[in-house]
Amino acid sequence: MALPVIFAALFLLFALYCATDPLKHSSVSKYPDFEAYKVDLPPWSALPKERDGENLLQKSQVKFLNQVQGPESIAFDPLGRGPYTGIADGRVIFWNGQSWTDFAYTSSNRSVCGPKPLLSSNWKYEHVCGRPLGLRFNKRTGELYIADAYFGLMKVGPEGGLATSVATEAEGVPFRFTNDLDIDNEGNVYFTDTSAKHQRRNYIQVFYSGEDSGRVLKYNPITNKTTVLVQNLQFPNGLSMSKDNSFFVFCEGVLGRLRRYWLKGEKAGTSDVFAILPGSPDNVRTNEKGEFWVAIHSRRTMYAHVLASYQGLRKFLLKLPIPPKIHSIINNGDRLFGMAMKYSPEGKLLQVLEDSEGKVVKAVSEIDEKDGKLWLGSVLMPFIAVYQLE
Repeated sequence: MALPVIFAALFLLFALYCATDPLKHSSVSKYPDFEAYKVDLPPWSALPKERDGENLLQKSQVKFLNQVQGPESIAFDPLGRGPYTGIADGRVIFWNGQSWTDFAYTSSNRSVCGPKPLLSSNWKYEHVCGRPLGLRFNKRTGELYIADAYFGLMKVGPEGGLATSVATEAEGVPFRFTNDLDIDNEGNVYFTDTSAKHQRRNYIQVFYSGEDSGRVLKYNPITNKTTVLVQNLQFPNGLSMSKDNSFFVFCEGVLGRLRRYWLKGEKAGTSDVFAILPGSPDNVRTNEKGEFWVAIHSRRTMYAHVLASYQGLRKFLLKLPIPPKIHSIINNGDRLFGMAMKYSPEGKLLQVLEDSEGKVVKAVSEIDEKDGKLWLGSVLMPFIAVYQLE
């Protein structure tokens, strides 16, 4: 048999294997309806080049090791007490100065929920136990609002307990992946729903597909009405109000951008690009000066840039018998790292802090500045890191 025929036969068999994935080894084997969508990334040349050559985040102190599993978001109550954080088993817990105590739950069904030795052990129970992500206190009422990935927008009183549902859908479309929130001076809640199609436990499909069913929404506690402000978004994530409440910024995870939505002035009701980021952002938080701290979950590599830019190639590679962990390593490098970026209220980059080797700080999900310290949460780590600002 001639070599060209042999090669053609092998190629056909390989293509058939990739198309059918009979051994279910591909990164999207659990998602038979996986589709790749177009992603209009900012040009590679537009990505900020600034780095922290001193790896200052390596000076952070690791606190509460193995006492908190996946502390995605951090909050302090109106009296300055805390921190409070939501963890992987569905609880919101409170540091009372000596120990962690239970503060709130988002699910009344706790039969299979509770502390587990490994963060990953909670994964299959998330849809039952809930997964509190964004946390914010209403400074006037003391109520804690919770963006639960599975149960939508919720709130609980100052004394804690079982959270009550505030909103689970908007304009007839249910939330599938409620992610983060903030509250304006009038008590209106602005929040993100990362996907209207897939739940958080299918985040790989949401992120790698680039599907654009994400939304930014507003809940009015007086009318009890939820409205859609921005739609057709690709993995909207963190959200934070400006200090003067004239706008808020939110993260676009797939595109690696901060976007600004105007609430007041002649631009009210419109949005624009606030900042282009060097990778995928998670949460964003405003400090007392009105500056924005952005948690970067991973720095974009050229491989990831090409993969995002060419949807056909992305779908082909994800259907190869390569597990998600390997794709993650290729996309983000061989180790998790930590990165924090601070922007002015006008969108100017002010500071970059890194632990590029992931020696101390890894997979930062949120950065909260309080009393001269940065509190660094992570959806993937079993601790909170604290960095002393100079």
